[in-house]
Amino acid sequence: MVRIAVVDIDLCRPSKCNRECYRFCPGTKTGRKIIEFIEGRKHPLIHEDTCLGCGICIKKCPYNAITIVNLPDELERGCVHRYGPNGFKLYKLPIPKQGKVTGVIGKNGTGKTTSIRILAGEIKPNLGLIEQEPSWDEILRFFRGSELQTYFKKLVNGKIRVVHKIQYVDKVPRIVKGYVGKLLERVDERGLLKDIVDDLRLKPILDRKLSQLSGGELQKFLIAAVLAKDADLYLFDEPSSYLDVFERIRVARTIRNYTLKYGKSVIVVEHDLAVLDYLSDSIHVIFGVPGVYGIVSNPYGTGVGVNNFLEGFLPDLNMRIRSEPIKFRIKPPTTTWPSEKRILAWTKIVKKLNGFTLSVEEGYAHRGEIVGILGPNGIGKTTFIRILAGELQADEGTVYSFVKGEGVSVSYKPQYITQIFSEDNTVRNVLEKANREALTPGSWLHHDVIVSLGVNKLYDRYIGELSGGELQKVAIAACLIRNANIYLLDEPSAYLDVEERLAVAKAIKRVVEQREAVAFVVEHDLIIQDFLADTIMVFRGKPSIEGIALKPMNLRDAMNIFLKDLGITFRRDPRTYRPRVNKEGSYLDREQKRLNEYYYVSI
Repeated sequence: MVRIAVVDIDLCRPSKCNRECYRFCPGTKTGRKIIEFIEGRKHPLIHEDTCLGCGICIKKCPYNAITIVNLPDELERGCVHRYGPNGFKLYKLPIPKQGKVTGVIGKNGTGKTTSIRILAGEIKPNLGLIEQEPSWDEILRFFRGSELQTYFKKLVNGKIRVVHKIQYVDKVPRIVKGYVGKLLERVDERGLLKDIVDDLRLKPILDRKLSQLSGGELQKFLIAAVLAKDADLYLFDEPSSYLDVFERIRVARTIRNYTLKYGKSVIVVEHDLAVLDYLSDSIHVIFGVPGVYGIVSNPYGTGVGVNNFLEGFLPDLNMRIRSEPIKFRIKPPTTTWPSEKRILAWTKIVKKLNGFTLSVEEGYAHRGEIVGILGPNGIGKTTFIRILAGELQADEGTVYSFVKGEGVSVSYKPQYITQIFSEDNTVRNVLEKANREALTPGSWLHHDVIVSLGVNKLYDRYIGELSGGELQKVAIAACLIRNANIYLLDEPSAYLDVEERLAVAKAIKRVVEQREAVAFVVEHDLIIQDFLADTIMVFRGKPSIEGIALKPMNLRDAMNIFLKDLGITFRRDPRTYRPRVNKEGSYLDREQKRLNEYYYVSI
């Protein structure tokens, strides 16, 4: 049995807790020194070889900074890398395949980015040896007999070139300066830049400075820069973030077009299951405990790999990675809402803003209804949400409620969340301000929102210390625990992994059901919309010029309209019933387009 002890240095505050873990550890009484506080270290050192695994230090730590897990001895032979004593451990690596796109899926914090940075040569794998860095000869012996031995041998000898599209695109303008067009010309090694720019629709931003680009424009710029370089392996870390559905599919098509037909290898880390399904030929599932350890599975076919991940069981390893499977509906409901259930209504709305005009068809929303909102960026989705929230006034038309007594109350989670909380506030304070009762263990809000989203583990963290995903979950939790009739959530899945997205969807469903409220959810992840929404509002038009919002309609009709605009077709997976994107030009894709059934053919 291998024991892994991890101390989160961001959470550990020994000066404030008087070193509770050390004071109560049985090892301090026997002289075995299981826990030590070494001079110069800001957190304790737990000796894994002498640790009893009693869990006392975990329970005594007031900041949830300590994690101890037991793993089989044979797994240790697959340890590829460790981040220092009591740091994160990664086991195994994804395998690049020539002429194929390999997808990587898993929770945040389980080593997806670490694994592709190792494959890129940015991190030298230490094989778990902290005190003495192994030589490349030792590393090659470690991978002996596998495809990775050949890969690393070529990488070390300079016979293979790798380019890497990083995850955090917002960091690029701090390092790289200049105009988009000039920067792209500088990296054009394949002579394909003009075609790549056309396919990604980058022409309007070629004369702009990098510092002036939005998140989505930066994402496409980086993807274009990576594809313009001549390499053997292309690594893409979360290429769909900041992009709307139309851009995600366009990016996926472009990546396949400029890599596979040239015999290149591609590895993609992605949380959007529809994009991953569309893009990948095979999939590795990374599982483990976030921030503690991650294990890379064997490669699976795309459909099998995603289904195994959703079901939470890897049959070849006989490993359960989740306590319960994630299930989709066989057929989306076509609910007929009675008029007495109406909670909100709006007449035809027109709003003009900075040269953009939004027109919204009149419609209704009902108690217990979740209205999904789909459309490209710049088409007026956030403008409509802000009108419902009362932040903007419509130029024409009105919004009115059917709530009697005190009237309608609204809880709003905006798209951009970095400025909505004070950085020197703790998570506990933020949540208590939203609804103190929700923090009481035993209440349904505590179980279905606070615990299910994992924000209870962040109580003592300051807002300014949180990652993007952690801040997103806190903002969603604060929105959902407020007492309201109407919940407005603008892009709640940003920065979240697949499991977190589905946990958020379940929490929204539970709150809407329990409070007989209505939720409007702007979301670009089609799988999440299918899982979550009862009805859909489709936004069409010309981005930044004109937006036309259709009234809420049943999921099948709305998705059929939207997917037709998108040019792709979905089918239902017979095993998990999740929507799957048909490969363009396949028999099913052609047949569904002929039948005008873009969403799925009836089962």
